[in-house]
This record gives sequence, C-alpha cells and structure tokens, in this order.
Amino acid sequence: MTNVALSAEALLASLMAQAEGRGVDLITLRALVEESSQAGARRALASLGLDDERARRDMDELRELLSAWRDAKRSAWRAVVTWAVRLMLAMLLIGIAVRLRLTDLVVQ
Repeated sequence: MTNVALSAEALLASLMAQAEGRGVDLITLRALVEESSQAGARRALASLGLDDERARRDMDELRELLSAWRDAKRSAWRAVVTWAVRLMLAMLLIGIAVRLRLTDLVVQ
C-alpha cells in the first residue's frame, strides 16, 4: 500500500476508536464507513462514466482490446526477430560462399 492509503487507514482507525470511546458502537461505525466507501466508489465510477448498466460490458471490451493489442505487439516482435535471424543466417552463408570462393560457380 502507499503512504496515503496507510495514513488514510490509520486516520480512519483513529476516528473509529475515538467515536467508540464516546459511546458509538463499533458495528454502527463499521456500517457508516462501509456505506461512505460505497458512495465514494460510486462517485468515482460516475466521474469516469462507468456508472451505467453498460459499464461492465465496456470494461470487458477494453480488456479484450488490450489483450489483443498485447498479442499483436508480441507477434510483431517475434516476426521482426525471425526476419533478423534469417537475414543474419543468409549473410553468414553468403560470407562462407565468398570465403570458399564458391562465387566462381555461380558466375559461370
């Protein structure tokens, strides 16, 4: 967790202990915290435009799109590496042919 999350948790725990010391029962405090957390989460999702019934489908589609992008990127890198290896092997074979003077057979 980050320092901000830790300090927020510490503050929340401190406030709950303080309220409990003043006579508020712990169950009521936990329910209040739970409800306020849910309300905050709903507000955050609404600000991102993810508060309607299509939000789940939209997130699934975004995940699929991201997965497809990663697969395409991986395939492209594999293709580049494959072609680079083929090119190096071809150059090696040409170098060996020149070194062994096998080019005379091709010229004739």
